[in-house]
Amino acid sequence: MLKELLINIQNLGWVDWVVSLTALVYVFGSARQQVWCWYWGIVSCSLWAYASFVYYSLYLDALLQVFYVGMAFWGLRQWRQRSVSAETLAISRLGLRGHLVYLGLGTLVSLAFGYFFDTYTPAAATYWDAFTTVFAVFATWMLVKRQLDSWAYWVVIDAIYIGLYYSRGAYLFALLMVVYTLIAAWAFRSWWLSFRAQQAVGDGFVYTRSK
Repeated sequence: MLKELLINIQNLGWVDWVVSLTALVYVFGSARQQVWCWYWGIVSCSLWAYASFVYYSLYLDALLQVFYVGMAFWGLRQWRQRSVSAETLAISRLGLRGHLVYLGLGTLVSLAFGYFFDTYTPAAATYWDAFTTVFAVFATWMLVKRQLDSWAYWVVIDAIYIGLYYSRGAYLFALLMVVYTLIAAWAFRSWWLSFRAQQAVGDGFVYTRSK
């Protein structure tokens, strides 16, 4: 099975390879809170949208990648303000009410999207794709707002993506999601330490806990 997997990976086209490499640069940069990460995210997500739609029939994932491109431009603008805006620089936490809203709303929207694409389109893995897409949107929103909890969401989402991409023959993307899951776990710890340091030092940062 491993040999077959390696052969399939070797046969993948240049799009998959460019997407994977630029995506790795992006996620490492975002985990380290580097503003340049968004440039790589724009390149990676643009090509990823094409691959998901054309190669793997994951229509919602393709739409998600287009959304990522837009969020990358916004994230670039938000993170650039760090030098002049303490509130933008601060890492915040998501409160219990925020988690309940995201989980409840995300489940309902996922079921609705899954039903629509399953009924009216030839898309594959519709409910699976809908769940990861909807919650990835929430996690991206949280990441741009520099909320620590975004990385906890990414650990779960990326782990689920491993199975989704593997089931569609997107083996390189599945391996990429393995790396993403590990990086997300590391990023959560890294951001947590930064959050605690901000609270301890009290050096002018604005510390918030989102509702």
